[in-house]
Amino acid sequence: MAAQATEKLDQLDLNGQNPAEAAPALDVEDDSDDEQEGDGAPEVGAAGEVNGRFPAAAKKKKKRKSKKKKKGGAKVQTEPPRVPVSNLFPNGQYPEGEIVEYLNDNAYRTTNEEKRYLDRMNNDFLQEYRQGAEVHRQVRQYAQKNIKPGQTLTEIAEGIEDSVRALTGHSGLEEGDNLKGGMGFPCGLSINHCAAHYTPNAGNKMVLNQGDVMKVDFGAQLNGRIVDSAFTMSFDPVYDPLLAAVKDATNTGIREAGIDVRMSDIGAAIQEAMESYEVELNGTMHPVKCIRNLNGHNIDQHVIHGGKSVPIVKSSTDQTKMEEGEVFAIETFGSTGKGYVREEMETSHYALASDAPNVPLRLSSAKNLLNVINKNFGSLPFCRRYLDRLGQEKYLLGLNNLVSSGIVQDYPPLCDIKGSYTAQYEHTIVLRPNVKEVISRGDDY
Repeated sequence: MAAQATEKLDQLDLNGQNPAEAAPALDVEDDSDDEQEGDGAPEVGAAGEVNGRFPAAAKKKKKRKSKKKKKGGAKVQTEPPRVPVSNLFPNGQYPEGEIVEYLNDNAYRTTNEEKRYLDRMNNDFLQEYRQGAEVHRQVRQYAQKNIKPGQTLTEIAEGIEDSVRALTGHSGLEEGDNLKGGMGFPCGLSINHCAAHYTPNAGNKMVLNQGDVMKVDFGAQLNGRIVDSAFTMSFDPVYDPLLAAVKDATNTGIREAGIDVRMSDIGAAIQEAMESYEVELNGTMHPVKCIRNLNGHNIDQHVIHGGKSVPIVKSSTDQTKMEEGEVFAIETFGSTGKGYVREEMETSHYALASDAPNVPLRLSSAKNLLNVINKNFGSLPFCRRYLDRLGQEKYLLGLNNLVSSGIVQDYPPLCDIKGSYTAQYEHTIVLRPNVKEVISRGDDY
């Protein structure tokens, strides 16, 4: 999920059918042969004589063996994904992400016994992240295969979100369940010049078109350990250089990231990689520009934007360093436009403000809504569709009152100039004491 490099967004403390698990088919034992045995069965004599006659060939009776029931749950994922990953990994050990050894001054960490011991002490923390990462991989790989032009954005967003909830085992409908697991933040589906923070509200009829470039940004979380990862989809190869530029820039940021590395150095490397590309659209060459006021960020438990930013352009002033044990979302945005976003369109994303003032609320609808938000989302971001899901009605007046009071922060979509195209790629990394783990890495990106 994007972090905007403005004072306003720095307040964000966030970050075909529904098949049940299929039961194995049972083979019913054929008892027709058995019924011929016993009373009334033909009498068999010597040398194959049956009832005094000698048939050309006496058929040998075979009793069909019944197949044994398979024990345990499903061992493969369904389509759409609905089997919790905890059922697929019953021992509680989830796949590692990409393991990258530290280099240069940190190379000693890989074999240092003290660092290896500290790493082993973090196993529970890592398993929660790896479980969320496996959820993300399975959901996004299904989405990449099945998202097609002609689908509505609501259909796409709800399909992804329902899958994440099913695979984490938390539907989010019971009070407090979403705090235990499920969506880390609303599924972003930002199209063309819109770079981030767009998800459909109720009644949205927008349809994905053949010529669109869509950023798909969603998070999966277990116990507040948010895995934040994003990719871009297009259906016209003319946009391939744009996507390649952003993917290269994100991988460059991941490669440069590490313990004691300055954020400014990472930003400089990202910018160099991104801006080495250009894309031809309608006979005109466009340089790919970094969107300079969108950043990566660190992630804390239940908090998607933890306070540190990872710039995607060179900065001479930011001397902040990454530290051991921190978790970062390395995300980059490229654009054929100005490389700068502004707030546009209807707001859908919200979250409790981290520095909310203690002010009296006069509207009972605002008080009731705040209670719902605290119990179901806490510091996690939410959108209007999530409130609809919980059965909330006529809540806009109360929501706007919470926003105007500074208790809830709204996050409108962030867009470059109209007519431009933007792309995004993102991964979550964990700076373990002895190695760097790209927790959300998959075969797809």
